[in-house]
Amino acid sequence: MRIRATVAAVSGALALSAFALPTAHAADAPSFKTEAAKILAAHSGKTAFSSDAAAADLGVTFSDLKIAKAVKVGTTNHVATTVTYTLTHGANYDINSSDFDSGPLIYKGSSINSAENVLGGELPATCTATSDTTATCTGDIDIFPLNEEDTAGDLLNSDAGKWSAGAIALQYSTGDFSVQGDLGSTLVQRNSKLTVNATPEPVKKGKTITVVGKLSRANWEDNKYHGYSTQPVKLQFRKKGSSTYTTLKTIKTSTTGDLKTTTTATVDGYYRYSFAGTSTTPAVNATGDFVDVQ
Repeated sequence: MRIRATVAAVSGALALSAFALPTAHAADAPSFKTEAAKILAAHSGKTAFSSDAAAADLGVTFSDLKIAKAVKVGTTNHVATTVTYTLTHGANYDINSSDFDSGPLIYKGSSINSAENVLGGELPATCTATSDTTATCTGDIDIFPLNEEDTAGDLLNSDAGKWSAGAIALQYSTGDFSVQGDLGSTLVQRNSKLTVNATPEPVKKGKTITVVGKLSRANWEDNKYHGYSTQPVKLQFRKKGSSTYTTLKTIKTSTTGDLKTTTTATVDGYYRYSFAGTSTTPAVNATGDFVDVQ
């Protein structure tokens, strides 16, 4: 079972979700995500990332971080997104040593020192030396909307939106570490679905076609999809033989996410609904529904 670890900070609770260790591997040493959680928890005197006399800054810095613009997360399946960055370290550190690891992280909040939630990887990043003091690193951020045995996942609905990105480096033998935020950003979004059904099929030219559908998005707290209310959605049409959709009108979803409108049958073709997306919910197009006009 995965464990969602919570670190109390003066400014609130910091959830180190993806750094928690499955109990089946608790005896393994060292474990990057377990040690990362320990280090961050041990330095929560002022904030979750404050330092004290027990540990020193490794002097490692990070730059040139690249992460996807958006990460779509559904209700059940694990999602991994790859992050690359440059790690700069002292010449006395061996980045290939079993005593040293690094990995990317993302956090929700205005700064890494007052983050509401932090997510990292199941495994440390893979780093390749480019000089005596620099390396290029590639690692994953792992997100679990639903953990093993149907336990609570890593995210609340309020977590949707902008997250900032950073990285951590740690030395297992001493507990010393370096952590840095504000290296980039991504949108963590509640996955969306959109349906369409145009009737009647077939239909006579000039008659009315009724087009219904539904826009829904993932709820990370009950792990189901629910209607996305009062959102603008375009009704679009593609003539048979064409590859281009044309917008016929824009309507809004109901309080339950439902869509319904009418249009006039002209020629054979496909009708679909199209949603442009928001910062919390990705854009989505319904699969076109073909109507034969006679």
